[in-house]
Amino acid sequence: MKRVLLVLCLMLTMAVSAVAKDNDDQPVSALDSIVKSGVFKVGLDPGYMPFEMRDKKGELIGFDIDLAKDMAKSMGVKLEIVTTAWDGIIPALLTGKFDLIMGGMTVTQLRNLRVNFADPYIVVGQTIIINKKVADKVKSYKDLNDPKYTVCAKLGTTGDIAISKYMPNAKHRQYETEAEGMMEVVNGRVDAFVYDLPPNAIFASKHKERVVHLEEPFTFEPLAFAVRRGDYDFVNWINNYLQQIKGDGKYQVIYNKWFESADWVEKVQ
Repeated sequence: MKRVLLVLCLMLTMAVSAVAKDNDDQPVSALDSIVKSGVFKVGLDPGYMPFEMRDKKGELIGFDIDLAKDMAKSMGVKLEIVTTAWDGIIPALLTGKFDLIMGGMTVTQLRNLRVNFADPYIVVGQTIIINKKVADKVKSYKDLNDPKYTVCAKLGTTGDIAISKYMPNAKHRQYETEAEGMMEVVNGRVDAFVYDLPPNAIFASKHKERVVHLEEPFTFEPLAFAVRRGDYDFVNWINNYLQQIKGDGKYQVIYNKWFESADWVEKVQ
């Protein structure tokens, strides 16, 4: 009997030790460091209108900026925006330069291999800005799938991926910023620019004399905030936060400010 009890005790000790080891192996949530430091660090790449951009004074404004400020307020901490080039934003998150990517990032399966996404906070799709000289021949992305057309996108974006996937026969150019690609279309050096609907619509409305906006999205793209893999506590917090502000109307107020009104445009022109 004593031997049986001894074996049971040993087994229980081993089980407790295994659980403790598993708990030790669990990644520390960014929430812990945020609360401890009193600072919420958000990574984004300014220039994605109306999500994040600089006004005439050089201050960051936009849909994502307002959400980031409100998230920090909900945590009771200060907000620190870490501006980062888009093509290096995931490595920067993984190396701890900030706690969360909030830059209009589209959820893709490839990105999901490297980061965890919270629930989407908005859904957009890819649209196309074309130069007016090809407007009579180009009515959709299908018409651009031809070697005689040059189509461009911002490097590393889902627009960049969409060109390779849906327009493989077109000449494909990449630019560091969306502004470069858009102006190439305005100046007639490329035929089309592929990007998310909101910034494309805003840009096209200001250059109607030179470009045409093919405003029907040809992709489905949910945008979500990204955190380091394994940080399910943070994902849970973000999801609950989004549910709360969508339920109490705060999200709609912020959305209307940036998507239903053009009052902010004067601040960036």
